[in-house]
Amino acid sequence: MTRRAAEIRLDALLRTACDVIVERGLANTRTADVAQAAGVSQALVFYHFATKERLLAQAFAYAVEQDLARLDVVTRSSAPPLTKLRRILKLYTPAGRATSWSMWIDGWSESLRTPELEKVSRRLDLRWRQDLAAVISAGVADGTFQCADPDGAAWRISAVMDGLAVQLAVHDRVISRRQFGEWVRLVTTRELGLDPSDLD
Repeated sequence: MTRRAAEIRLDALLRTACDVIVERGLANTRTADVAQAAGVSQALVFYHFATKERLLAQAFAYAVEQDLARLDVVTRSSAPPLTKLRRILKLYTPAGRATSWSMWIDGWSESLRTPELEKVSRRLDLRWRQDLAAVISAGVADGTFQCADPDGAAWRISAVMDGLAVQLAVHDRVISRRQFGEWVRLVTTRELGLDPSDLD
């Protein structure tokens, strides 16, 4: 198998693993399930990942990297900090079936028991905080935001979004997407000295 063919097969395996994980959950996904869904041998799965734990960690990272790629588009753009902030808040809001959020929630839970997954989860989770803090710092520097602690503000805003997103993704009809948006805007505007209309 050529290196390119191996990369394509690895990508296909990771995509299939993500589909299986969303359906079965991280704790209930077996390498045999992924192999069957991908139409390959279990030996090939172990060839690429060595252990079930590594498969789960890499599949989780693969799914989350899709979110981070969208975040990178926002943070690397030439848009002003307020525009970037609006776009980040929109990216963070669960939408549709909230597949991405299902993966995050499941990943956090399984990280309590799987050290390899915890390392990956922590690294990727911190990326969101760091990028949000960088946008806030840029907004403070140009006078758009008023905030003495951009890092702390990023953590507090993210914590509220995480908690509300779990409720929105897991518990049907407990809160609405409209409420999610309103409450996140309220917290964000208080943290950054903005008017709620600034985030519309």
